[in-house]
Amino acid sequence: MIAAELTIGGLTRRFTLRLPPGTSGEIPLVLVLHGNHPEATGAQMRDWTSFDAQSDAGGFAVAYPDGHGGCWADGRGVTTADEAGVDDVAFLRAVIGWSAERHGTSGDRAVVAGISNGAFMAHRMGVDAGDQVAVLAAVAGGLPASLRDVTPAHAVSALLIHGTADPVSPIEGGWSRHRGRDGELRGRTLSLAETAEFWRAADRCPPGPGDTRATEFSSRTAVTGGVAGTQVVTWTVTGGGHTWPGAEPYPGTEQVTSREFDAAEEICRYARPLLAPATARRL
Repeated sequence: MIAAELTIGGLTRRFTLRLPPGTSGEIPLVLVLHGNHPEATGAQMRDWTSFDAQSDAGGFAVAYPDGHGGCWADGRGVTTADEAGVDDVAFLRAVIGWSAERHGTSGDRAVVAGISNGAFMAHRMGVDAGDQVAVLAAVAGGLPASLRDVTPAHAVSALLIHGTADPVSPIEGGWSRHRGRDGELRGRTLSLAETAEFWRAADRCPPGPGDTRATEFSSRTAVTGGVAGTQVVTWTVTGGGHTWPGAEPYPGTEQVTSREFDAAEEICRYARPLLAPATARRL
């Protein structure tokens, strides 16, 4: 593991980078973003998920960045990072650039994957940094409504995984639990269906219901044919909670976690054929 620091907006930001063994040429890069908790770090996502194993098996480099105060400024305006004016888009852009310059990772076709607040931040990177991000994977987190009217400059493939029984970030969308000073509702996110429609439209996917494959435990719908081969996949986990499929339940929760698939493995499998350069994905 390579530990690194960058100074962004006067703040010292930290992350670790894991390089796959025995690779040559340009290396795919995955950024893994944690959720919102005062003690959350990239190291926790490394321990909780199987991205290290996917790095070995698939030749991916994996970056585990730390949010500011355990959270990300995802654009909803409700996290402490948002309220402090932290520029997490600039930070994650810098991680991608730093890794490309020093270690030969992809500079214009990174993958950003996250859960909850990290999923919201993955959407923001897809919208604001599509020249560097080719694929986003959002687990338990829809598109922040504040981004709904923003037109991305690049097509970005999106894998959207959400449980039907998520009480924290409902699959139907809704408002953040973090109210304003006077109790006002803030930080609305779109439903899984609305989020998928946003990315399908942004990627200029053809109309139609897509290809759906259902099991006893989940339903997966893929809409393909977007600019530069981009595609949007919704993966609905029946009865799934605010959890990472394939991992142990997050400490302190008793929500249902799918054992049908490993989200980290599926994210890497999904992303591998979709890493088109920014020039091809330009809208």
